[in-house]
Amino acid sequence: MTDRPNVLLITSDQHLFDALGYKNPHLKTPNLDRLRAGGADFTRAYCPNPTCTPTRASIITGMYPAWHGAWSLGTKLMEDVPVVGDVFRAAGYDASLIGKAHFQPLAAGDTPEQESIERHPYLRDRDFWRSFNDERTPWYGFNHVETCRNHTDEAHAGGHYALWMEDRGLSEWEDHFESIPGAPEPRNGSQHHTWTLPEDYHYSVWTADRTIASIERATVEGKPFFCWSSFHDPHPSYLVSKPWDTMYDPADMPIGTLEEGELDKMPPPHRMTQDPNADWSVFKEPGGHGVHGYQYHGYDEQTLRADMAIYYGMTSLMDREIGRILDHLDATGQAENTLIVFTTDHGHYLGHHGLKAKGAFHYEEGIKLPFIARWPGRIEAGSTIGALQSLVDLPQTFLAACGIAAPGQMQGVDQLAVWTGERGSARDVAICEFRHQPTKVHLRTYITERYKLTVYRDRDWGELFDLVEDPGERCNRFDDPDCEAVKRELMAASINEELRREPTPMPRVMGA
Repeated sequence: MTDRPNVLLITSDQHLFDALGYKNPHLKTPNLDRLRAGGADFTRAYCPNPTCTPTRASIITGMYPAWHGAWSLGTKLMEDVPVVGDVFRAAGYDASLIGKAHFQPLAAGDTPEQESIERHPYLRDRDFWRSFNDERTPWYGFNHVETCRNHTDEAHAGGHYALWMEDRGLSEWEDHFESIPGAPEPRNGSQHHTWTLPEDYHYSVWTADRTIASIERATVEGKPFFCWSSFHDPHPSYLVSKPWDTMYDPADMPIGTLEEGELDKMPPPHRMTQDPNADWSVFKEPGGHGVHGYQYHGYDEQTLRADMAIYYGMTSLMDREIGRILDHLDATGQAENTLIVFTTDHGHYLGHHGLKAKGAFHYEEGIKLPFIARWPGRIEAGSTIGALQSLVDLPQTFLAACGIAAPGQMQGVDQLAVWTGERGSARDVAICEFRHQPTKVHLRTYITERYKLTVYRDRDWGELFDLVEDPGERCNRFDDPDCEAVKRELMAASINEELRREPTPMPRVMGA
C-alpha cells in the first residue's frame, strides 16, 4: 500500500451519454450508479473525435488528433509520440492497460512506421502475445498490457483475450467468433443478438479479471497504479451472451427519433442518410475508403428496438464486471485512495436524428459522454458538475491529482479544481474534430455553455444550435439572419480557441 493516490480509468466503447441507470429508468447499471453516488456526475463531457482511434490516442497523449497524428480510424498513433504512461512510470507508478487499445489499424501501411500489431496474423499468434508483457519495452507508455481488438464475435478476436480463454479451458474458442477472412476452413459466420459464447468467457469478464490482477500486481510491488481498464461494450454489433440477451424487452426501448423537416437546413450528407439511392462516391477517399457514417441509415423501428435491448444487455453485463473491480478496491482498502473516472470514447445513435451509426455527425448523442469521477474526501459524493469537460483533459488532471507536473506538449486543461469544487470551470470551449481526407470531409465543432458551432473545410455548410432553446438540436440556425451576430461571435471565439490550444513543449528561457 502506498500513500500516493492511485488512478483508475474505466472506459466503455460507443456509449450513449444517457445509457446509465441513474439517468434512464429503462436500464439497470447498479454499479455505475453507486460509483456516481460516491462521486460526481458530469453533464457536459465531450470527446475530441467521435471515433475510436483518435479519441483513444488523445486520452493517453493529452493532445488533439490534429496534433498527435492519429487523426482518423485507419491511422496509427506513432510509438514515438509522448504519452502519459511514461510520465507516471518516471514518477514511480505502475502503468497498465487492460482491454481494448485500438491505437493501430487493422492493416499495415507501406512504410515501417505504419506497421501494426493490432491486425492479423498477429492477433492469433499465441506465442507473440505470451511474450508481449516485457517491462523493458513499454507499449505506448504502459509497462503492462493485456489487450484484444474485437467487438462481439468479430474475426479479429485474439491477443491476450484468446490466451485467457484457453487457460480457462475453452480451447475451441474460435468456434464462437467469425472466421478470419480467407481462412481455408471457415469456422463460423456472424451471429445475431444471442452469442453462443458462454458468459463466463465474455471479454467483459476477462477485462475485469485482468484489471483486478493488474491492481494486485502493483500492490504487491508496493507501487501506486495508473490503470486503464478498457471495456469493449456496448459497441455494436448487437450481440451478448445468455442470459443478458433477454434482460430487456424490445417493446420497452425508447429509441431516438427524427422529426419531420429537421434535416431540411442541415448539410447535404445529413439529408443523404435518409435516401437509399444517395450517391456517396463524391466523398470516397483515394483507395475507395468511405467516410464513417456516410451511408444510408434507414431502419424499421422493430429491428432498432430489438438492437437497443441488446445494447442495454451489453451495458448491464459490463456494469456487473465493473462492480467486481469496485468490490476489489473496497475489500483491499484501496478505494479511499483511488481516483476513479468512468467514461467512454464517443457516443452512439439509436435512431436519433434518423441515424444508427457513428461518423461525421456532431450531434450531442455522438460526442457528449457519460462521465463519472469519484475520489473520496476530494470529490463531493452525489454532486453534479455542469462545467465543460474534454477527454483531452484527462492526462493533465490525473497527473495533477498525483502531484506530478504535466509535460508542455499536452493541450488539455487541468480540471482537478473543478472536480473538487474549488473552481467553477476550467474551459470556455470544448472542441470536437473529424477528418477523413481534407478534400472530402473535414469538420470541427466548438461547444460553449450555450451554443454549438460546426464548420466544414472548403464548404459553405455549417451548423449552429442553441442548446438552451433547442437541446434536441432540431433546428440548425447556421444560415438564420437572426443568428448572424451570434455566429460571428462564435466564429471569432473559435479562431481564438485554435490559438489557445497550441501546445508549448518547453518554456522560453532566453530572448534569443
